[in-house]
Amino acid sequence: MSALDKIRLAKQASGALAQANTLQKNAALEAIAVALEANTAAIIEANNLDIEAGVASGLSVGLQDRLTLNEQRISALAQAVRSIATLPDPIGNVAKGMTLPNGLKLTQVAVPFGVVGAIYEARPNVTIDIAALALKAGNASVLRGGSAAENTNLLLVKILQQAIGSVGLPSDSVQTVDDFGRAGAVEMMQARGLVDVLIPRGSASLIKAVVEESKVPVIETGDGVVHIFIDESARLDWSVEIVHNSKVQRPSVCNALETLLIHEAAFDRITKAIFDKLSASGVTIHGDERVCAAWPDAIAATEADWSAEYYSLDLAVRVVADLDEALSHIAKYSTHHTESIITEEVANAERFLAEVDSAVVMVNAATRFTDGGEFGFGAEVGISTQKLHARGPMGLAELTSTKWLVRGSGQTRV
Repeated sequence: MSALDKIRLAKQASGALAQANTLQKNAALEAIAVALEANTAAIIEANNLDIEAGVASGLSVGLQDRLTLNEQRISALAQAVRSIATLPDPIGNVAKGMTLPNGLKLTQVAVPFGVVGAIYEARPNVTIDIAALALKAGNASVLRGGSAAENTNLLLVKILQQAIGSVGLPSDSVQTVDDFGRAGAVEMMQARGLVDVLIPRGSASLIKAVVEESKVPVIETGDGVVHIFIDESARLDWSVEIVHNSKVQRPSVCNALETLLIHEAAFDRITKAIFDKLSASGVTIHGDERVCAAWPDAIAATEADWSAEYYSLDLAVRVVADLDEALSHIAKYSTHHTESIITEEVANAERFLAEVDSAVVMVNAATRFTDGGEFGFGAEVGISTQKLHARGPMGLAELTSTKWLVRGSGQTRV
């Protein structure tokens, strides 16, 4: 069976999924959650093969963390699937309705895309997240999870197919083209008319390649050069905890802090406590001249550091004169993912919210909250940094389109 054959099977299955009711879809989601829990040992065994291969090939520590599925993470995936089942079904939701002067009744309703494709790297949790969200929104899914997670993803797709089929929905609703390597990804990108939308998740180079090569409509996700600005009025306790949580809680993900900007008037008051806590957690500071002078363990930052997504316990730190300079720095180096300000000045907070052009902009909160699960979506397909259709964490609503239903009583156009 070719990659194109698998994509065609998903397209055929999408018709049945579009007609499935909420109870059927929720039953499939519960079956997936149960199957994940029942197959935990087998999933970990397959995942260990991928991790061993990754270590042998020099996979970075950050990507190894993304690749890893342990008992706790598998349990969390099962819980996320159950959370998706509890969410309102978006299909059939009425966006607009009206009656024209001629008596025609118009209703705009939410409908599935059909087939959702995803291309991603070293993130086996995405296999479950996307398949589950796509299913609840009435979509089939075609997945290319990359060679780094090949063993894990093949088993997860088999589990998904069996669980979905066990409740009477088509097991072909989830397909993987990992068997075909990059050629499978190319087939997905060229499958206009079969794949309705394509979502890339991963490195900037992967996303760029998909956007530039695809003939299928793409929802563009982005890498995360994420900023926090500590304003002059920032509370010390909030600054220490928010910065530490944003950088350290899970440094290998796209919503982790990468660049810290500190108002020069707050620097002497606030920096030592922040750096002490970061240092105790193993964070390496890449700083400008003032940072290096105050913190002897810091490494002198280069131009490349300001645009770096480290995926590691490294942090770029720069001192800025004021909010204007912070905004200018963010405008230049941001990937438009997530930025946060720590301040007690309402005017500065509101200006930051208004002027920063990113998918998620925060005040006095850790950047790690940019997440579909944290936003109440159950899980996420990805975090969109584009401005069309979807922006920010993407959940069920972002996996739907609309159609117009027109009900008449014999009207003809004059």
